[in-house]
Amino acid sequence: MATPTPDQILEALKSVEDPDLHRDIVSLGFVQDLKVEGDKVAFTLQLTTPACPIRDQLKASAEGAVAALEGVATVEVALSATVPSSAGPGTAGAEPVAPGVKNIILVGSGKGGVGKSTVAVNLAVALKQLGASVGLMDADVYGPSVPMMLGVSDAQPTSKDGKHLEPIEVDGLKVMSIGFLVESDQAMIWRGPMLNQAVVQFLRDVRWGELDYLVVDLPPGTGDVQLTIAQQVRAAGSVLVSTPQDVALLDVIRAKGMMDRVQIPVLGLVENMSFFLCSHCNERTEIFDHGGAREAAKKLSVPFLGAIPIQPAVREGGDRGKPVVMADPESEISQTFLQVAREVAHQVSLAAVGETETAAPTLRMSP
Repeated sequence: MATPTPDQILEALKSVEDPDLHRDIVSLGFVQDLKVEGDKVAFTLQLTTPACPIRDQLKASAEGAVAALEGVATVEVALSATVPSSAGPGTAGAEPVAPGVKNIILVGSGKGGVGKSTVAVNLAVALKQLGASVGLMDADVYGPSVPMMLGVSDAQPTSKDGKHLEPIEVDGLKVMSIGFLVESDQAMIWRGPMLNQAVVQFLRDVRWGELDYLVVDLPPGTGDVQLTIAQQVRAAGSVLVSTPQDVALLDVIRAKGMMDRVQIPVLGLVENMSFFLCSHCNERTEIFDHGGAREAAKKLSVPFLGAIPIQPAVREGGDRGKPVVMADPESEISQTFLQVAREVAHQVSLAAVGETETAAPTLRMSP
């Protein structure tokens, strides 16, 4: 029985298509380190994010396509990921901003009180748990809540060279907040230029290192900080958080309009506090109505990333300094946040691959 050649194996793998990019995994450059030894075939699927929501589907399809070839008895497919970069200098100048950070993800809302910081913190933790290198920047200068939510309110950043701050690390997550630099009871009475300077310093003067994603928790609304970030960096996109009621949705529509004006793509909408599920009787109560963000996403032609229910565990985790995704990753609410993280990472990858799809893919052949 003849052993299939590498070209025959690649031809078979061309039948496996990424359902979102509508291109086969060979032309996308996903197939790497192809090795053929007798009737055994091994290769790596190098995806664009470790959080890929269809990684298992692609792996199973690739295994099946090769196993169907005559002369193949064993197929071994390893999964790997190299996150593409969408980062680059903004319009402010040539000096690098957050060098080493591949993708900056902004988390915003049209108004306060919708749980934006809760979503930002759990999103960052979820991306980290899915295998990415992640940082979290608290840009909500007037109300920095990230230190408390991660249990590091008393932390003080250090500087090894006297020029750059070292971020605080929490279970491998790199974190920076104005809350580390001021007393917790000190009011931040700052005008716009001071806000802008603080945000720029957190982007430029913090030693973030090599990160796949930097999640930025924005202040609520549409103001100076959002505009400064838009001018300073090329963000991969924004995640907008809303509760289901009409007032919140009107504000998130305005936030979408602002993102459009500063040319930051909206990766999708998250509906927070979507419903309450009683732990005793299992009765579902839609406190703030339900489904409004899904309808708004449809109206705005942006992805709907997920619905986060009201759960005491989410509030308790934030108060204790242990986000629910970190404290109980197997819980249902944590799985919801993890799915939101997968969708966010997927949207970032789709945009990045779309920008580079004309580049010729390269294939590594194992000796």
